[in-house]
Amino acid sequence: MDQPYYVGYKVGNQDIGLDPNGFKQGMTGALSYYQVDDIKKSLQALIDEGGQKVQDIKDVGGGKLVASAKDTDGNMIGLIQMP
Repeated sequence: MDQPYYVGYKVGNQDIGLDPNGFKQGMTGALSYYQVDDIKKSLQALIDEGGQKVQDIKDVGGGKLVASAKDTDGNMIGLIQMP
């Protein structure tokens, strides 16, 4: 998928999505999204390991959920759960 709001790649069974407009949310570059089965559990695991929630879980259309966090080194991690 290649749209002004999102670029997506499929590698094996993993979908990797890039948000080219992440700078509007205070990011310094594109945010990579990792597909997970349970976004709530995955986001909580990042926080439990010392990460910081940046964007709470939100539906971006059609039941697709996204969230983001910073790990303990300050790296941004995007999560996506497909409907």
